[in-house]
Amino acid sequence: MRECFIAPSILSADFGYLMDELKAVEGEAEYIHIDVMDGHYVDNLSFGIPIVQSLRKHTDKILDVHLMITNPEKFIKPFVDAGSDIITFHLECTDDPVELSELIRSYGIKSGIAVHPDTPIELILPFVDKTDKILLMTVRPGFGGQGYMEISDDRIKAVRKAIDDKACKTLISCDGGINKTTAKRVYGAGCDILVAGDAVFRNDDHAAAVMELYNIAVG
Repeated sequence: MRECFIAPSILSADFGYLMDELKAVEGEAEYIHIDVMDGHYVDNLSFGIPIVQSLRKHTDKILDVHLMITNPEKFIKPFVDAGSDIITFHLECTDDPVELSELIRSYGIKSGIAVHPDTPIELILPFVDKTDKILLMTVRPGFGGQGYMEISDDRIKAVRKAIDDKACKTLISCDGGINKTTAKRVYGAGCDILVAGDAVFRNDDHAAAVMELYNIAVG
């Protein structure tokens, strides 16, 4: 069976109790998803370098930093220094995704390439063996709580086929609308890392929510 990971997205956490929220999911989650938004690429502002620095001091979990920002190349080194384990940038925000992926990897961490749901999936396929992770947005980026876009199933399957055809170890991550209703179909379509925000942090028992999503996905 293919591995499956649930990555809690702290965008949905209670920021006033962020460390408590992190500790609540640590026992069940390997990845912590951190959305960085600049108000330019997306119409929202969220976390920056200080949040990553702070979280790094208190957890050994994989900090998966998703840069929803313009000019991501300017911020790779600062986010590396802050303690990121994976840095994901958007295909739409660079002229040379291979070069940017290589820059991230040159610091000894993993790279990811994300793609907007309105971007033709064919544009990401040539890069599936040039990065460690492909992040498919399954909602429009910028805000949590949106519903899963039905077109995403076929997009996931296309990327899964490209990865399998090239026999590479690249993981597929999906971000947006992941919940008890969609987890199984997303994993079944070929996703490895299911990013979940509201489905985890709007549940009183965050750890139990992570495990429930996992069991639904692989069940």
